[in-house]
Amino acid sequence: MASRALEEDKLESVDLVLGMLELLSGSPQPRSLGDIARALDISKPRAHRHLRALLLRDYVRQDEDTDRYEITARLLGLGEAVRSRISFAGTARPAMTRLRDATGQAVTASTMVAGKVTIVELLHGRTLVEFAIRPGTVMDPLLSAHGLVALAFGPSEQILAEAGLSGAPEAELAQVYGQGWATAPGRIVTGVNALAAPAFGYDGTWAGTVAIVGSVDTIAAEPDAYLIDAVRTAAADISGRLGWRG
Repeated sequence: MASRALEEDKLESVDLVLGMLELLSGSPQPRSLGDIARALDISKPRAHRHLRALLLRDYVRQDEDTDRYEITARLLGLGEAVRSRISFAGTARPAMTRLRDATGQAVTASTMVAGKVTIVELLHGRTLVEFAIRPGTVMDPLLSAHGLVALAFGPSEQILAEAGLSGAPEAELAQVYGQGWATAPGRIVTGVNALAAPAFGYDGTWAGTVAIVGSVDTIAAEPDAYLIDAVRTAAADISGRLGWRG
């Protein structure tokens, strides 16, 4: 019974915090502690306790002169991260489907989510082998084809900093940049390789990466030309759908 009551208290607290965020995000002006407590039908001490947690996480700020509370840009950052993730996956899906049908291989797409190279879409291939990578998987910048493409074409300093890395293989990244694709045979899973190419947004900056994943017997370290062409064509199609005309 005590365990169940504790769980209900936790759910109530989560619901209250979400209510606070919704209240403050929908308010045109900062709101006082008493106003927030009344709007949510709770006591001032309880409102203050939960607002304190939001302050510590930088989702809410308190005006030094008026003591009123308002939402911060951090919540906007979360929304932008989700928006980017969803929009890239949705935009990439038609080209990914064509790539899967053309090669028979599993196809993955990644983009930046909260500073990390993250898989946002997966289409299973027509082989009997299924791979463990799923949407939400964070890719190692140095051990994955997705990561190498992101480092070569994207915000490499930010990616390395988020991963706690101090440097990158400059010669390898220069090669990836020059040829427009990357592979990473056996670096994450023995016997498995990926062939990845970058997609660009309307302003020409790296928006994400598309890749095929399969056995090293099918996708060699130096892949067949038709596979490279298929992956780069898919990346170009995604870029076009994102507004890139380069």
